[in-house]
Amino acid sequence: MLKHILSGDMPRSKILSLVLVVIFLGLAFAPFLFPGTRSLDTAARICIFIALVASYDLLLGYTGIVSFAHTMFFGVGAYGVALASVHMGRGFDALIAGTLAGALVAAILAAIIGLFSLRVRAIFFAMITLAVATAVAVLFSQMSGITGGEDGLNFKIPRAQTSAQKYLADPVLGVKINGKLLNYYLMFFGSLALILVFLRVVNSPFGRVLQAIRENEFRAEAVGYKIVFFRTGASIISAVGAAVAGSLYAIWLRYVGPDTTLSFEIMIDILLMVVIGGMGTIYGAVIGATIFVIAQNYLQNLMVVAADATSSLPLLPLIFNPDRWLLWLGILFVLSVYFFPKGVVGRLRGERK
Repeated sequence: MLKHILSGDMPRSKILSLVLVVIFLGLAFAPFLFPGTRSLDTAARICIFIALVASYDLLLGYTGIVSFAHTMFFGVGAYGVALASVHMGRGFDALIAGTLAGALVAAILAAIIGLFSLRVRAIFFAMITLAVATAVAVLFSQMSGITGGEDGLNFKIPRAQTSAQKYLADPVLGVKINGKLLNYYLMFFGSLALILVFLRVVNSPFGRVLQAIRENEFRAEAVGYKIVFFRTGASIISAVGAAVAGSLYAIWLRYVGPDTTLSFEIMIDILLMVVIGGMGTIYGAVIGATIFVIAQNYLQNLMVVAADATSSLPLLPLIFNPDRWLLWLGILFVLSVYFFPKGVVGRLRGERK
């Protein structure tokens, strides 16, 4: 049964299976295991970025396409929900309409970019996507009358998804059963559904063709596959996945802005997560996003503890100064690439460089 759910793509490693089970259970029961607003927010972000990174890995890891426009699709999905909620009110119909509209716009943009740009060499396609993503980010920043400009948009979600809505009078295991909890599980199950969809895609005949194109596009074309159409199809599926992840992110934050959804820094974070987890494996997205988001949110706290513990020693308090957390994050990334050249999943599966 589990093999069928995972589309036959099993972890193939006992340690990897254990890690994935721990992450799954940790996220499934996060509100009860890790109480507190910050912990819940971290868990929700992990869920959303797992889906976002998996959608990008469909392009980079499975198809061999380097794109810098993924945050554009992420932002389109987020703004779709925000604009629908602003104009239609705080109803579930607005969330559904915004999500569908964002996914549709993302699919159209991906199709246009793919059909007109995927015929060029890889580096030129990457530059084209970077130019398009930058132009869209500037456009959203300048259309202040519609998108809120640099200030972004605040909007309301249905009361049923807010902490004001109480479903049980008494807490369960110390956790209030309210709309906030419901909203978290929307993030969890929405991301889980996207992961299962991507597993189905990469293990389908379509996914096998994508991997064949990645390995040798000339051979794939020689046996009759139209490379441009398959790559464009992969781009559309990836863009729709990113847009849905963006919609979930907007619903969770109840805010969208250029810095939160369209920033190039997010694109860099996605690349780091893919590399850390392992390219060409959906499970790599799960591990990479989990490690990166936790490090991003708690590394600074750990450095505070380390700085306090070494306060009586020379130099070490300066080295562990919390203001230098980005430096340590970079060092951790370099070490992960050095010791896990195929990513964490590749190492756990015993794959060689």
